[in-house]
Amino acid sequence: MLRALVAALVLANLLFFGWARGWFAPGWPAPRHAEREPERLAAQVRPDVLSVVPPKAASAAVAAARAAAVMCLEAGPFSTTGAAADADIAAAEAALAPAALADGAWARETVAPPSTWLVFAGRFADAPARRAKQEELKKLGLAYEALTAPEALAPGLVISRHGNREEADTALAGLADKPVKGLRVVELPGTPQQLWLRVPKADADTAERLKALPPDALAGGFKACSPRP
Repeated sequence: MLRALVAALVLANLLFFGWARGWFAPGWPAPRHAEREPERLAAQVRPDVLSVVPPKAASAAVAAARAAAVMCLEAGPFSTTGAAADADIAAAEAALAPAALADGAWARETVAPPSTWLVFAGRFADAPARRAKQEELKKLGLAYEALTAPEALAPGLVISRHGNREEADTALAGLADKPVKGLRVVELPGTPQQLWLRVPKADADTAERLKALPPDALAGGFKACSPRP
């Protein structure tokens, strides 16, 4: 009985050894384990595009990639009017010193916000005239908003706002079936000019230094540049 058990164990071990070695493949494929199996190599995806480089070469490649990744960063806006405007801009430029930017790496950029065009009713000489026009617009189902500035137009009522004169003219023409007198297109002047400190080509290291600067003197700190009209 003992001999039969030993013989069965030896036979089982031989069968397992042969199976693990792939002697019975393909009818009885070997188990997929360890690092020697050829299936791992067969499962590679485009192995020809991979290459192993020494640590120094890898570090140089990473550094080159970081240098090539440039971005546009800006801080602002800063007001260009008022008693404190010059002092605020001077403080912001002084706050750039720790970033150690190269000469010409940054510049001031002044932006004039675009004007807005209004379909407009007013300017009203007195409150009764304004209230009468409000009642007229309500009866016609036209929404409006009160305009309180600038003095040349206020007090008045804004029917709609537009980015250019052509859009405003089209909107006014679309109200031709409404019997409203006194509607016209006017230009609402833009807000005063604003100033930004812009770094148009900041590499990764420069971007890290800029974003680490104290934000208080930099209108909230450096951010990705906004598209300009």
